[in-house]
Amino acid sequence: MRALILAVFLAVFWYALSGHTEPLILGFAVVSIAIVLVVAGRMGVADREGFPFQITFRAIGYMVWLGIQILMSSLAVARLILDPKLPINPRMIELPSIQDSDLGRAIYANSITATPGTVTVNVWEDRMVVHALTEEAARDLATGEMDRRAKIVAGGKAPAEGGAG
Repeated sequence: MRALILAVFLAVFWYALSGHTEPLILGFAVVSIAIVLVVAGRMGVADREGFPFQITFRAIGYMVWLGIQILMSSLAVARLILDPKLPINPRMIELPSIQDSDLGRAIYANSITATPGTVTVNVWEDRMVVHALTEEAARDLATGEMDRRAKIVAGGKAPAEGGAG
């Protein structure tokens, strides 16, 4: 089943990038996808962790939300850089984490790092150390909203809003 879903994903991705419908090119695509499936199967990367398709639909909403957060943080960091006084107040903070899986921890830590002005420095099972460029960025992370949303994407049940921070 995972191989079939991977094949469909690869075919759609290939078509989105190329847009070709000539028979020879489509044949090359089919052969390429078959080779990728064989190699992925032999390497064991199309397993539950390597290709977690069970999170696909939850991840779409999360990616939209995260994109908005990244845009807002980018604007805030740009504003800081353009301010002649450069009003930054960098700090290292330790955040509690409700993640109970490696996938959840990876999603959460990478989401923090993808957001301008914050970088995940260290990860443990129940907490993370983060460098925040401003006090506001540290406060936003301390609310636990990103942690809660990342847990939902990873397939866990998150506590009510603001439950982790």
